[in-house]
Amino acid sequence: MPSPDYDVIIIGTGPAGLGAAFYLSEHSPSLSILMIDRERVCSGGLLNDCKQNYTYPIGFAVDNWSSAEAERLLPLVEKALRPVIKEKHNLEIYRRRAERLGVHLLDVRQAHVGTDLSRVLIQHLLDELTARGVRFLMEREVTDVRDDAGSSGVVLAGGERLHARTVIVAPGRKGFSFLQKVMERMGIAYIDNVVDVGIRIETQLENYPIVKDYYDPKFHFPDGVRTFCTNSGHARVVLERYQGFSLVNGHALSEHQAGNNLVNFALLKTIGLKAPVRSGQQMAVFLATLANEIGGGKPLMQRVGDFRMGKRSTAETFNEDLYAFPPSCPVTAGDLGLAVPAKIMRHIWAALKKLDTIVPGVLHPSTIMYYPEIKMYANKPVFLDNHFRVSTNTYMIGDGAGTSRGITGAWASGIRAAEGVLGVN
Repeated sequence: MPSPDYDVIIIGTGPAGLGAAFYLSEHSPSLSILMIDRERVCSGGLLNDCKQNYTYPIGFAVDNWSSAEAERLLPLVEKALRPVIKEKHNLEIYRRRAERLGVHLLDVRQAHVGTDLSRVLIQHLLDELTARGVRFLMEREVTDVRDDAGSSGVVLAGGERLHARTVIVAPGRKGFSFLQKVMERMGIAYIDNVVDVGIRIETQLENYPIVKDYYDPKFHFPDGVRTFCTNSGHARVVLERYQGFSLVNGHALSEHQAGNNLVNFALLKTIGLKAPVRSGQQMAVFLATLANEIGGGKPLMQRVGDFRMGKRSTAETFNEDLYAFPPSCPVTAGDLGLAVPAKIMRHIWAALKKLDTIVPGVLHPSTIMYYPEIKMYANKPVFLDNHFRVSTNTYMIGDGAGTSRGITGAWASGIRAAEGVLGVN
C-alpha cells in the first residue's frame, strides 16, 4: 500500500466537512488533515445567509438521528459557531391559530448571520483550523474516491491522486451527482427516492408580520408541506445555478443593514417515491429543467392575484397599481400551473390558505410565487454504522448524503463521522 499523503482527506469545506475537521483537530492534533473544495471559498449554507437552527428535528434526518443524539452534539456545534440566539415573542398566539387548523408551529432556537457577514465567520473558522495544522486545497475538483484493497484516497481533476488512511465525503447538496457517481462506482447501495419540491413566496413585511416575533417560523402543514428558510430585514430571492437549469432560494443580509420591507420563505413538499421509480433526484432535475424551459432559460414567477384568477402573470401585471413592489429576483412572469405538478401545487396552495388564516395578509394579490425551489439532498447511502461509514475507510456526511438538512445538522454529522474515525462509540 502506498504511504498515505494524509491521515484524513475531507471533500468539501461546508458545515459537514468543517464539523469533522474541528472535532478531529481538537481531539487528535497529530492527525494530518487536508480539506479539498472545488470552490474558491467555503460554500454551502454557511456562505449564503448562514441561518442556524439549534432544536431537533430541524436540520436533522430523523431516520438517522434520535433527539438524544442530536441534543448531545448540538452544544458542540454551538461552541464552534458561537451563535447569537434570536428572541421570540407572541408564539402562543400563532400556535393556537395553527393548532385549530391542524398545523404545527415549532419553537426553534435560531441564529442568523447574514450573507454580508458570513465570510467573516467562515474566515474565522478557516483561520482556527489553519492554526491547528489543517491544510486546504481550494479550487481543485475531486473526480473520484478510492477505497480499494491496500489503497485509499481521492483522484483530482487532471488525474492527480492523493492517498489517505480515511476519506470523509461531504460535498453538500450541489454535489449530489458527484456523490451518486462515486456510490455507483464503489458499489455502495443508496436510497434515492425522497426529494423536496416547492415554491418561494415573496411579499411585503406588512403582509407577513410574524417575522417581527419569530425570525424563521417553522410551520408544518398536512400533506408533508412545511415552511423553510424565512428571510426578512434586507431580504431577496436569488438564483442557484446548476448544470442546465437554475433554482430559486432566499437570502437576507445581517441586522446591520437597512431593511427593504420584503420577506421571503419557501413552502416545500416532501415527496417519497415508491418502486419502480428509479431516482427522486432525476425527477427533481426533470421538473427543474421543465420550469426553466417554459421560462425561456429562467425560473418562473406568478402573482397570487393572477393565480387566483386562473391567468398567467405577464410583465405588465408587475406594475405599481395594485402590485406595490417589484420582484427582488425578476425571472420570467408566467403560469406556475404549467410547470408545477398538480398534486404538489394543490397541497402547497392548501398550506398557503391555512397560513393566511394564521398570519392574515400573506395571500395579498401582490405576493409573488417563484418556482422551482427544490432541495436535492436525498442520495442517502446505506450506512455500515452510526458514524456514516459506507466502506472500510470512507464516510459520507452532510446534506448531499441525506444525513442532514441544514447547517447545524450537517456540522453534527461531521462530528459523528469524526468520532468514528477516532473510534469513539
